[in-house]
Amino acid sequence: MSSPSDDVLRTLREFVERLDQFDSDAPLVGTLSVGAGGAVDELPLRLPVARALVEALLSYHDPRDFGTCAHCRTGRLDRHFVCRTCGIVDGVFGQMLAERAAREFMIN
Repeated sequence: MSSPSDDVLRTLREFVERLDQFDSDAPLVGTLSVGAGGAVDELPLRLPVARALVEALLSYHDPRDFGTCAHCRTGRLDRHFVCRTCGIVDGVFGQMLAERAAREFMIN
């Protein structure tokens, strides 16, 4: 069984190798040094690989990220769409709760 650090190094190495086979003559823009678990890998960073790596990292969405609170605009929502900063329930469900609570307090 491999360790997470081994997986990171192997995955980056395979990513670079997979893309380099299409553009092995592309300009070398640098070297990517990755160290994990005591091992260090020096990977050639050609322009297409650099662009693909940037695109992959920017397009990644963490499944634990449920967005920003529409109420306070600074807090992050938990998996129940409750803001971790202000405690407001966000979205349509939060709006429905607020409207029902307002009606309940107005009636009583």
